[in-house]
Amino acid sequence: MQKKPEISVVIPVYGCSACLAELTARIRDSLKPVTSRFEIILVNDASPDDSWSAIRDLCKKNKRVKGVSLSRNFGQHHAITAGLDLCAGEWAVVMDCDLQDRPEEIPNLYNKAKEGYDIVLARRSSRRDSWIKKTASRAFYRILAFLTGSEQDETIANFGIYGGKVIREVVRLRESVRYFPTMVKWVGFKTATLDVRHAPRTHGKTSYNFRKMLRLSLDIILAYSDKPLRLIVTAGAWIAFLSILFGIFIMIKWFRGEIEVMGYASLITSLWFLSGVILATLGMTGLYIGKIFETVKNRPLYIVAEKINV
Repeated sequence: MQKKPEISVVIPVYGCSACLAELTARIRDSLKPVTSRFEIILVNDASPDDSWSAIRDLCKKNKRVKGVSLSRNFGQHHAITAGLDLCAGEWAVVMDCDLQDRPEEIPNLYNKAKEGYDIVLARRSSRRDSWIKKTASRAFYRILAFLTGSEQDETIANFGIYGGKVIREVVRLRESVRYFPTMVKWVGFKTATLDVRHAPRTHGKTSYNFRKMLRLSLDIILAYSDKPLRLIVTAGAWIAFLSILFGIFIMIKWFRGEIEVMGYASLITSLWFLSGVILATLGMTGLYIGKIFETVKNRPLYIVAEKINV
């Protein structure tokens, strides 16, 4: 009977076929001094290049490498879920495929976890990304922290090691909007961070453009926070309060004979302003209703087209 893996490495794959052989070799070399019981799960998220062919070749050469190909592009965090659903290790490492997450850091994360932590998150003390990407990431996490009411750190992403009980709880969360770092934060458990080196990107280019980042941000905020609705309620209350004060002010001026004809400009301005507030409120409410509609359809989070060594 084959022993249960001690460490499962889950990697969503998109647009990085050129570095997969190096990635798996470096993971293998890094894990051999730690344990002989490990598996590498590569999840092809309908990559537009020949990633699946590369994964298939790696699986043929090494039975420890397991390949999963999704039927279409479901997104990075859905691909992570597909890998976590299949991993059997006592510990799971989640990392990106572009070699910016260095496999040589895995033993350090594992040793830190052995000190009594259920989760050890890799903190990129010096990110090797462009200035634009780092600035956008910092802005995204600050807005996310404000709207979700939780602490967010732009130096921490998916890379980390997670205990089996953490993974079991994470995979129980089947909501359609997936964002792995927030899901890990939500399930709790004893957590530590470890500073790691962040490598420059040498293969491919990121698939997260501004439009995708904006859409992901909106999905996360709608899925994990009702603060936008509460902000709208607060804004509506302030507008109502200020309008009462303004009405009292106008009445006083009218009784004192300082106003003979009510102003057309102020009336039109108020009308357009309140109409905009009403439309924004309805739009925000509609977004939440749309997410509810998407959730109650209860569609599968992903569809597997092909598996190898699984």
